[in-house]
Amino acid sequence: MASAAFEEIVEDFEFLDDWEDRYRHVIDLGKAMEDLDAAFKVDVNKVHGCASQVWLQFYTEDDMFRFDGDSDAMIVRGLVAVLRALYNGLPLNEVAAVDAHAELARLGLNDHLSAQRSNGVRSMVEKIQTVVA
Repeated sequence: MASAAFEEIVEDFEFLDDWEDRYRHVIDLGKAMEDLDAAFKVDVNKVHGCASQVWLQFYTEDDMFRFDGDSDAMIVRGLVAVLRALYNGLPLNEVAAVDAHAELARLGLNDHLSAQRSNGVRSMVEKIQTVVA
């Protein structure tokens, strides 16, 4: 059910044995993401439940789900990029069926993120699910 972009991240993680290298890769994914326009960094787009500041801006394009995002923390910005790879480009009717927890487990993130970051990811996924419900 995951997008091709997410499958590429899964493949990249298979080649990275060290978790420091994986964290660097996640940070690099975040750095490669375009900055979210300041006009979208408003409370309605803010993800509550994250220790750092996170904003997600949702939209559709040709009946495909898309979102842009940003964070003031580099690793969290990278996690936003991972979630974008997981969800962006999916037909709207398929977004709710994505088991983000299981997909992220394929990266081993569940075992290597701090409790705060895990809660932040969970909050981001819940916001995505709420938007498409």
